[in-house]
Amino acid sequence: MKFRTERDNLLDALITTSRAASARGSLGGAPSLQLSLHGNTLDLTGSDPDLVIESSIEVAGANNGSILLPARLIVDIVRSLSAGAITFDGGSEEMAITSGKAEFKVRVPVGAEITRIAPLPSEGITLPAKRFAEGLRQVVRAALTDDARAPQLTGVLMAATESGIRLVATDSYRLAFCDLEGISALAQGSEVLIPARALGEIERLISASNEEDQTILFRHSEFDAVFEVGNVKLTTRLLKGNFPDYQRLLPPSYPNNIEISRDELGAAVKRVRLMVRDSKDATTPVRINFSGAGAELRVLTPENGSAAEMVEGTYEGEDITVAFNPNYLLQGIEAVQSDTLTIELIDSAKPATLRSTGDANYQYLLMPVRVS
Repeated sequence: MKFRTERDNLLDALITTSRAASARGSLGGAPSLQLSLHGNTLDLTGSDPDLVIESSIEVAGANNGSILLPARLIVDIVRSLSAGAITFDGGSEEMAITSGKAEFKVRVPVGAEITRIAPLPSEGITLPAKRFAEGLRQVVRAALTDDARAPQLTGVLMAATESGIRLVATDSYRLAFCDLEGISALAQGSEVLIPARALGEIERLISASNEEDQTILFRHSEFDAVFEVGNVKLTTRLLKGNFPDYQRLLPPSYPNNIEISRDELGAAVKRVRLMVRDSKDATTPVRINFSGAGAELRVLTPENGSAAEMVEGTYEGEDITVAFNPNYLLQGIEAVQSDTLTIELIDSAKPATLRSTGDANYQYLLMPVRVS
């Protein structure tokens, strides 16, 4: 196997595919990438048992072949080289990498392998990439990151609605959903549960692109889903298990609400939570008193002291004080797209909802923290 290519072109593909490489898929060996050369096309593949990312780039090929290389090492080597031409030349057990006066000889890791996922249907649905990525940015943040407690909560529910699709995620402390109207990716009434990790990679790929009219090709079977973005194909196992009945968590109405500047509230939360940064209890809540004057934020810690700040807003309802995890609150604020956000409240013990003022297509429900 032998080919020559530009460092920057190869590095981008290596970084993208290496994000799927995991020790879980390498029989105890180092996470690996597969490089396969066919003519002037180099295919790169990284995987673990649940996720496969493939990318293709054009190179100057000489000898066809395929090899598995340690993912982290190969990325670090190529990143360390100066911009310019790089040559790969090797057999089935070792690859020589040369650029300028630098030369590396990298061996195939012991126990290295690549996950193979069964072929999916050839027909797919085209999705508008930027719009889909924005929905993912708003929703994926609410998914559970640790699959030891409840694996189904590490996924994002993608469900067909009468007007499009809905994306939903929850970690049981907060819930986010986004309605993407006019997008038909699933049969009416159907739904799939897609790992949030995979969708986070899709959002990353789209956000890194400058193409305004970029599209995604989406396909799925009973067990797997595929997203194709440009020259990158991401395949992921679908999650099984019952997703929570989130509809029952959505209150029909709220007696209290405030319209407030997203940026001003977000900046205030960042400032008052500084008191928590070095606290022994990193979950110390921020207490917010909602009144006709707006929202008054307070944080009190035994070690560091206290912080308070008032943010003006338009409030309707009875005065109420609610405590929130400051990090979860800030993530909800940052997910809202509009300059003004609306916070809707029932009482200090029931979930509050954050959304763009005048737009209910995205909602972020946050459980309050019980305080004495």
